[in-house]
Amino acid sequence: QVPKLFGGATGTGELFDLLLHVKNEICLFNPISFALGIGTIIILLLSKKFIPKVPMTVIMLVVGGCLQAIFHFDRFGVKLLPQVAVSLPKFSLPHISQFLISPQTFLLQSFSIAAVIMAQTLLASGNYAMKYGDHLENDKELIAYSGMNLISAFTGCCPINGSVSRSGIADSFGCRSQIMSISASITMLLVILFGTPLFQYLPVPILTGIVMTALIGILEISLFRRLWKTSKREWIIFLLSFFGVLLFGTVNGVIIGCILSFADVALQATTPPTSFLGRIPGQGNFYALDRNRNARAIKHAVIYRFSGNLFFANIDKFQKDIEYAIRPDTKCIVVDARGISTVDITAVDRLVLLSQNLEKRGIHFYLTEHSGHLNDLIRDLGGSYLVEAGLVRRTITLALRDVGIEKPYDLEEAGDMSLQVQEEPDEMLAEFEWAFGSEAQKRMEQLAEAKANELANAIHSRDKSPALLEEYRVQTSWGTLGRFDENAFWDYLELRLEILKQSGQITAEELASLERRIEERRIQGEHRLLDINPHAIALLKAHREQLRHRWEEARPEEYAHIKDLQKQVYEHLKKHNPQLAEILKELHETKNKEE
Repeated sequence: QVPKLFGGATGTGELFDLLLHVKNEICLFNPISFALGIGTIIILLLSKKFIPKVPMTVIMLVVGGCLQAIFHFDRFGVKLLPQVAVSLPKFSLPHISQFLISPQTFLLQSFSIAAVIMAQTLLASGNYAMKYGDHLENDKELIAYSGMNLISAFTGCCPINGSVSRSGIADSFGCRSQIMSISASITMLLVILFGTPLFQYLPVPILTGIVMTALIGILEISLFRRLWKTSKREWIIFLLSFFGVLLFGTVNGVIIGCILSFADVALQATTPPTSFLGRIPGQGNFYALDRNRNARAIKHAVIYRFSGNLFFANIDKFQKDIEYAIRPDTKCIVVDARGISTVDITAVDRLVLLSQNLEKRGIHFYLTEHSGHLNDLIRDLGGSYLVEAGLVRRTITLALRDVGIEKPYDLEEAGDMSLQVQEEPDEMLAEFEWAFGSEAQKRMEQLAEAKANELANAIHSRDKSPALLEEYRVQTSWGTLGRFDENAFWDYLELRLEILKQSGQITAEELASLERRIEERRIQGEHRLLDINPHAIALLKAHREQLRHRWEEARPEEYAHIKDLQKQVYEHLKKHNPQLAEILKELHETKNKEE
């Protein structure tokens, strides 16, 4: 489009051919053409931002025709659209000469066009169906386009597909139904029958500016930035597909993108998410050790979760992960196989060998938590030994019971100490860490900052009882905080309030008042937790000490002031709320006992 913008002719080919063509056409540069084209682009971009509902594209076409009628730009070398004859498509039988000359080339090009139609149609239709909550049946969509392209073969029209650019333009004008296509078809028919004499008044640069503005609107710049921030792997696929289209053409670029996408899927299948599981004191489930700081491995057992299908390309990883996790006291390997829906014959053979080798070392091997059809598949592929020997069990608990590991489980602790706990239901799980992983601390700091500002605003509006400190549980936009997360939240909130005090947003007296209420809430929460599971208090204290140690190093002044405030709060409680002070004393005694 660029040469047409300044008065040149359209080029053909791929990127380097087009760049060379632009270089050759620059000698034809017409300043009036360039001003009309650039002016059109600027007007359309500004109108799209400030008055998006106004059909400025149509207005610019009318304005362009009027300007030509008045100023006769063609006398200054500005190109106009050629005259278009009034005619409708005629039905005729397709020519098959190209097929007879080279069937292979004909079929290859046809299938390539079909692939582009499929990819672009599903992209355009799928994106807008999801955006507006419509239901799209891909098979019916493709059948409809196939039928239309079959009919178009008898009229000689261009291949029909779902267009990203046309869909984007229609969406910008608020079109939401097929009425848009019907009205566009009727309009085009009227233009062909009665409007073609007007085409000769349309300056080419203005029409080029309209086309270029539409193309600018469909550039995936936001997706490019998003992929760069979130997934470097998909960002590389995006770039390679992009340059594939530029350098080798649309069809080859689509093929490159499809091949890379399938390769990426295959690569992810070879390295699925895995984790080792343990128990959280007071919880009746199994949790990933690397995502839950309070989870502890069960003594004498290795519990391994493999979240992907098992086949020849990833069975090595499966086996190595298990072998590296074996310790001298390991009695059993239990695989949480709920993420495994299928296996191949190579994987089954290796599972049989792995179980037999572990048995020679006195270690039991089990597959658990999977669906029954996986057992059928294992037997069909020659792994009947695993089923008949009882190495597939319905649950992890049954597998552990097989080797004499019963509830309450002995959990491993630092320093080779074990912790034996009763199973009591409660939301002790540190859910922030499970949900946000390495970003858990950052998210908790953001939550505390938001709630501290909320408290400061409540104080300034003379609300003497901010709701956050009066509710039974801490409610956030993310959800209700569990007990472990809530206990950590109070520490973050204290630090954030101290920062607000130093910046002058709240006074020292207001901070002291808030600190008393925070400590009361903390004591009440820990006391409830003490009733449910006394052993959890030791874990809470250990976690809290680690957190405060980091703060003491990072913000020593704020930390020292918070410690002084907490001492004052305890003295205040002994005078004004002896019952709460007694609970605090009981908690300290329980913590010391656990240590």
